[in-house]
Amino acid sequence: MPTDPNRASRSALQTLRDAAPTLNPTMQRVAEVILTDPLAAGSSSITALARRAEAAPASVSRLAARLGYAGFPALRSAIALENGRNAQSGWERDIGSAITPSDSPSDVLDILAGTAARALRDAVAGIDVGAVERAGAVIARAQRVHLYGEWGDSVALRELHMRLQRIGVAAWFLDGGPTTLHAISNTMSDRDAVVVLNRSGTDDVTTRLLHDAHARGAATVAVHGAPGSPVSRAADISIFTGIRNGEVWTHYYSGRASDTLVTSLLWVLVAQQRSADDSMRFFDDTTVGETTEP
Repeated sequence: MPTDPNRASRSALQTLRDAAPTLNPTMQRVAEVILTDPLAAGSSSITALARRAEAAPASVSRLAARLGYAGFPALRSAIALENGRNAQSGWERDIGSAITPSDSPSDVLDILAGTAARALRDAVAGIDVGAVERAGAVIARAQRVHLYGEWGDSVALRELHMRLQRIGVAAWFLDGGPTTLHAISNTMSDRDAVVVLNRSGTDDVTTRLLHDAHARGAATVAVHGAPGSPVSRAADISIFTGIRNGEVWTHYYSGRASDTLVTSLLWVLVAQQRSADDSMRFFDDTTVGETTEP
């Protein structure tokens, strides 16, 4: 156990980093070996660590005492504990706490399925269907539809792009940086519609595209996970997917499920609108033909 009662609350590795400049050359070599590979140091014997540092085991013991520990075993335990905490912290920072490193594959599958199901239920309660309906009508009557999303934001939007093309909508997925997007927006008019997906709602490039397109008369639609964000405020029609933007992967997973739900609803509403328009055109053509018969 640490001899200093305050030592237990400190990071063993940070304490070592702080002390390194004041150590003699031999102890500095030991410190460098520990800091270079803390995982190995947390499980090494004193002789193995000393050998890697080209030092005597006694030097390793003196270093532990210099740091306030009763001996190398106490220092090694502190390093191993910190390694475990860091690994858990990194896992929770990236993936979240819903899934743990010890969960079985079946457990992970159940958790992911349950997460998606809850996300969809929550999304349904938060989606403004009227806004999606208005966006569908805008897309259905536009002569040209431009879609934009970057990285993960592009996944659901690229599928929407493909499906719009499949039902005869003249749609393009925009790629390129701010200069390219600005140039494209300069070609737009009131016959165009722009649809963006930006989960965070804070992307400057997306916000500028919406402003530029609006200035040229194009209708603008933003699908997002952040009500009140710059992206949501810049669009003519703002569609919150019902799941707020999160910080870890499981939140991201929930958000993407809601993205797909909204873009799928949007596509079906566009398809319904175009189907109704085609039926009306067919009815009008038939009526004209009947009235012109002798």
